[in-house]
Amino acid sequence: MKIPRASSLFPHLLFLSSCTGDPQSALNADGPSAMELRELLLLFVAVCGVVFVLVMAVMAWALLRSNNPAPGRPQTERSMGRAVSAAIVGTVLVITFLTVSSFYATRSIDWREADPATIVVRGQQWWWQFTYLDADPAKTFQTGNELHIPVGTDVRLRLEATDVIHSFWIPNLTGKQDLVPGRENGLTLHADKPGIYRGQCAEFCGLQHSHMALLVVAEEPDDYARWLEAQRRAAVEPAADGDAAVGKLVFMSKPCAACHTIRGTAAGGISGPDLTHVGSRSMIGAGLLENTRGSIAAWIADPQTLKPGNNMPLVPLTSEELRQLTAYLSELR
Repeated sequence: MKIPRASSLFPHLLFLSSCTGDPQSALNADGPSAMELRELLLLFVAVCGVVFVLVMAVMAWALLRSNNPAPGRPQTERSMGRAVSAAIVGTVLVITFLTVSSFYATRSIDWREADPATIVVRGQQWWWQFTYLDADPAKTFQTGNELHIPVGTDVRLRLEATDVIHSFWIPNLTGKQDLVPGRENGLTLHADKPGIYRGQCAEFCGLQHSHMALLVVAEEPDDYARWLEAQRRAAVEPAADGDAAVGKLVFMSKPCAACHTIRGTAAGGISGPDLTHVGSRSMIGAGLLENTRGSIAAWIADPQTLKPGNNMPLVPLTSEELRQLTAYLSELR
């Protein structure tokens, strides 16, 4: 049996890839805002398709007429004048219709603007910081690059930026909204069903713009409540006789503690992501690597090779210290 070459199969696989749900596709909408934007996109495609067919039909008619000119030039000029006038009126009507439709559809991105924000999203170069607010300051906490929300609930976000303009975009759930330094913007997320949705910074923000992704985890309300409760707790204390306990000492004795926070310890840095429960996240490096012990070790050993230009310095460690430190971070769940 002859096996087809991969190059010949690629176009078919590319076509079939759209047949399944895409974790980052505006056409695979799972929220009311995304659904309105999808309908707007399909409306534009339909209207522009009809316009294209009409233009091609008029062009074909004009070509046929040029081969068989009608007698009497004044009559021909009057027909042409009426055709041009009709085209102008039609163009104005189509553009007005699409503009009004776009205005009302994009308003849904920031609907229910008066609702108080419950999560602060801050864009950094190049990662996402999420602060879950609570009336009790002791229950407020931070995470990085992985946003959890309850299903069937409007979640109000407050968007901020530290350094440059970023753009928060979860195609399956809502449209884009900019994060501008010195200005607060708002956005409402609403997921209709549980799932993991990939997001991306949609505004060029520097060298690692393409490696500034995030995950939105939509959970049932009970699961979300349990996740909140777990995240509010301090870091788990490692067993006294294991590598993780030594790794904690390594973390505290190196510059790590000056840049990162681990609640329940003396580490209180704010330059990098909060690592209190870093082991529970599915990705590290803003979607760059799967969260495994090996990935954590590779990131710590040489962060500039994996993500050139990021703000994490190279921390000198022996191989034994690196092994112990990754054991500690992996257990922070």
